[in-house]
Amino acid sequence: MKEAIKTIINNEEYFLIKAFKDHSNYRQSFNDLTKKTYGFDFEEWYQHGYWTDKYIPYSLLHNDKVVANVSVSNIDFLIDGEQLHTIQIGTVMTEEAYRNKGLSRELINIILKEYEDKCDLFYLYANDSVLEFYPKFGFVEAEEYSYSRQVVNMENKLANRKLSMDDDKDREIILRLVSDTLPVSRIAMVGNTGLDMFYLTLFMSNDIYYIEALDLATVVDFEEDNMLLMDAFCDKEFDLDEVIKSLVNKDTKKVTLGFTPWVDVSYTGEILKEVGTTFFVRGKNPFQRGRFPILSHA
Repeated sequence: MKEAIKTIINNEEYFLIKAFKDHSNYRQSFNDLTKKTYGFDFEEWYQHGYWTDKYIPYSLLHNDKVVANVSVSNIDFLIDGEQLHTIQIGTVMTEEAYRNKGLSRELINIILKEYEDKCDLFYLYANDSVLEFYPKFGFVEAEEYSYSRQVVNMENKLANRKLSMDDDKDREIILRLVSDTLPVSRIAMVGNTGLDMFYLTLFMSNDIYYIEALDLATVVDFEEDNMLLMDAFCDKEFDLDEVIKSLVNKDTKKVTLGFTPWVDVSYTGEILKEVGTTFFVRGKNPFQRGRFPILSHA
């Protein structure tokens, strides 16, 4: 962590801190604001050693307390075989008593200036309350696509079982596969085990299925007759159709992918519409009817 920098915003003195994950007091204050704003915190992620230097909070201190934050996630993607370095902006939050004072604006301007020449693309996911805010920084709304198809073949299924993140051996399996996985989609996050494990240990720990015959792990959510296949991790090539038919249950009629398939001829592609969320980019949009994988959202 670098030394805090005094910053004057609207005649009020604050201190800018960043990359402070190993500073226990600042991390705790950051976690407190995250918990209050979003209902979770990053402490378990940190304690397990999955919080790496790819995720960098930029926070403003007032009276030695984190009162505003905008985080940077450095994420590399392979898009149609070309590697792009992106900056995803997230964990945007301000203590209620400090809102409407220009603190988020100051942090975003600092981040854009620092990374302008260090990335191929800035992007973020905004909620409906701030849709007019991000265009002020050059962000524009962009489209992502979702792919789905009907399930027709359920024969010759391979056995699968759930992995438990509370079991050391199961955790070793998923960590190994996440660390060594081949790109399984046309738009694939690479080299970011920490972000994958953030989801797998916190929000999706009950959604991990392992197909031992393929030595492959998947993240799957079942909702009524739809199976959302969020991601798959394997260190060798595999047949996606074989994986899908091995995971569906008797109620599944449709499978939706949380990533962009390599070959989409058997899938229906539709503009992705998520309630309360809008996708913004700053820079050249690299997509051609694709989406960032669900587990790459930060």
